[in-house]
Amino acid sequence: MDLVRQVPDSVPVLIAGGGPVGLATAVELAHHGVRCLVVEPRETVSWLRPRAKTTSARSMELLRRWGLAETVRSRAPLAVSWSDEAVFVTGLLGREITRIGGCFGLDLVGSDLAAEPGQQVPQPLVEEVLREAVGDALLTGWQVAGLQEDAGGVTVRITSGDQEREVRAQYVVGCDGPRSVTRAAIGSRYEGRQDARPNFNIVFRAPGLAERMPHGPAVHYWVLNPAQPGMLGRLDLKDTWWCIAQGVRAEDADPVRLVRNLAGEDIEVEVLATDPWTARMLLADRYASDRVFLAGDAAHQNPPYGGHGFNTGIGDAVNIGWKLAAVLLGWAPAGLLGTYESERRPIAADTIEAAASNMATLAPELADPALMGGEEEFEKVRPAVAEAVLRTKDSEFHSLDLVLGYTYAGSSIVSSGAGERLPHRWLAPGESLYDRLGPGFSLVGDQRSPGAAVVVAEAQELGVPLRVVDLPGEPLALVRPDQHVAWRGGDPSGAMRMALGHGR
Repeated sequence: MDLVRQVPDSVPVLIAGGGPVGLATAVELAHHGVRCLVVEPRETVSWLRPRAKTTSARSMELLRRWGLAETVRSRAPLAVSWSDEAVFVTGLLGREITRIGGCFGLDLVGSDLAAEPGQQVPQPLVEEVLREAVGDALLTGWQVAGLQEDAGGVTVRITSGDQEREVRAQYVVGCDGPRSVTRAAIGSRYEGRQDARPNFNIVFRAPGLAERMPHGPAVHYWVLNPAQPGMLGRLDLKDTWWCIAQGVRAEDADPVRLVRNLAGEDIEVEVLATDPWTARMLLADRYASDRVFLAGDAAHQNPPYGGHGFNTGIGDAVNIGWKLAAVLLGWAPAGLLGTYESERRPIAADTIEAAASNMATLAPELADPALMGGEEEFEKVRPAVAEAVLRTKDSEFHSLDLVLGYTYAGSSIVSSGAGERLPHRWLAPGESLYDRLGPGFSLVGDQRSPGAAVVVAEAQELGVPLRVVDLPGEPLALVRPDQHVAWRGGDPSGAMRMALGHGR
């Protein structure tokens, strides 16, 4: 079939970029029954550059909401039960210095804190699951080359080789990464800084390495060797690994030698891919025009330490997705869209600073030449290094306050004393409170309370989808589609109007 015939003339929402954030935005729109078109240059997902490897507990809760969490877990090469530890060593085949457990929310299985624990899984696998969920809304082999916004919508120019088409959209979400065409089109620019230290990523195959390693399962192995500091981890339970050599410039890199230095022996190495990079702490000065919105790396970039970047983008996708759906389906005014930037930009700013703080102390800063000496010298310095590791890296591996605890308090569509993610609990084995929530708004609490009828009536008047979740004896809470509390307690009159931005 001619590719040109696959391109629609118009669509309610066009998404520029089909990475995980663009795909998540499309899945969120479909969750509410809204059509979109995702324009993505890559025909297939490459596994050679796995990028993000940590899907946070919060992102897994959102995947559960879409019915995709179990699919991701069933395909993940490393089961969540495999390990929740980070081990600090002199070399992968060397001596252990210390270890940190409960990393990245991987230990939250069955906890009331979250409906899902985190999951170590390569970003390409998450992308493939999301591509399947998006289906024919994904248009590959094309890219957004430009756009023109007017009062009635956006005209988007897309290209594929020597072909060019125009697609008319009511709204555009720019998930097109650091070199975003959409960011430039709305006159937004990055503000921030770049770290001076170079890094060199390597994906490699090392047959038999896992069987020789003395430290057992871990999600990260940090090598505190002053001659070659860095970190490694497994991509699967076969022979595929990733590593980051810190302080290495691309022009100086010998990938095989780097891997052997991190291992501490001349092991057999097959290099599959390399990727030089520098950490960036960047935040777009504006997230939106009237009809164009930025999400993911198009809006913010942060260092990878703590595993927040991709996950922050998933949060962006859900926030703009439900709001676009509410406006397009007629149950919220267009003014609701103005709250996307005011809610999400501060979260990205906090995340950037947290990741930058994590980056302040890496393997080079923790390494001590005495660690590489004889056994007596090693044991003499090990306690001090272990203490420094535990003191400086705890927040990187234990960041549930950021992952689960961020709030929209102060937002114009959140009442005083609300804005946080609805506190989670298990109602029965395997049944989360979140499983009872609807795709639209939910009214949670004792439905015999006088205020319940007020909220239900207001939702009916406004045409807002509202699911009632009866919890006898508990105070009422109005929960948004993104599982954050919009209102709780007090007089419910006008709560639904407030939560949808009426009067903005």
